[in-house]
Amino acid sequence: MNDFIEKWLYDPVVNKLIITLIGIIIIIILIRFIQRALGGYIQETNTRYRARKIMTFVGYLLVAFLITAVFSDKLGGLNIALGVAGAGIAFALQEVIMSLAGWFAINFSNFYKTGDRVQIGGVKGDIIDIGLLRTTLMEVGEWVDGDLYNGRVVRVANSFVFKDPVYNYSGDFPFLWDEITIPVRYGSDFRFTYELLQRTADEVVGEYAQFALKAWESLVKKFMIENAVVEPLVTMTADQNWMTYTVRYVVDYKKRRTTKDKLFKRILEEIENNKEKVSIASSSMEINLLPSPPREDEK
Repeated sequence: MNDFIEKWLYDPVVNKLIITLIGIIIIIILIRFIQRALGGYIQETNTRYRARKIMTFVGYLLVAFLITAVFSDKLGGLNIALGVAGAGIAFALQEVIMSLAGWFAINFSNFYKTGDRVQIGGVKGDIIDIGLLRTTLMEVGEWVDGDLYNGRVVRVANSFVFKDPVYNYSGDFPFLWDEITIPVRYGSDFRFTYELLQRTADEVVGEYAQFALKAWESLVKKFMIENAVVEPLVTMTADQNWMTYTVRYVVDYKKRRTTKDKLFKRILEEIENNKEKVSIASSSMEINLLPSPPREDEK
């Protein structure tokens, strides 16, 4: 028994396994310590999150380097076999490799970050986690009308950043343009209507324009893009039925539905208080029933 234990303790492979295990434990403790230190030092949530993810990835790399260094003498005669096997594995795991490359692109090319609202791989939602292989979203839309959560958590492979367009609703410009249309009857005071809608839009959503203007100016400096109007804008078209007013405005990407609700309520209240000058138009339909054919006994 003693001979067996002594032989086991002096076995080179066993010693290397023990060294590797101790090294992995030290690396884990070191990475956890650094993550906690960064958590107390970095105040910004997104930066702290990304720092923790990077340190986790560094830990994986250190473990891989440790295993390679400890067992380097065992790998020398396996170069050819590993090369052939590596080619096969790379082909079989090309989606995984693409996802890892996507993780690097996401973190270092500013595709998106946690907290952003994006649409990738046909899925729209808020980014709640960015892993090495998959991005996790809290989905919005689908059977729920408007930009509201539907309760479904979706994981999308990071490789989609190379395959499909990435729509970022809150990246460099965290605002969206939205519009509402108001049909107005002919005979209404069209100048008064224009002023009423412009004043109401300025009161309800004008404050957003001040923040959006600064973000837009930064975007113009960063990209080759034309300048745009971020203040509330009212335009009018007319046809044979009625005059159509369009109110265009910028809004926080997470408050599009509630802002539209608030704006509609204020507009309807203003129109209700000025019935003598403004009247909402609507289409009407009249259905005439054809007389039923006479029965046989009535002929």
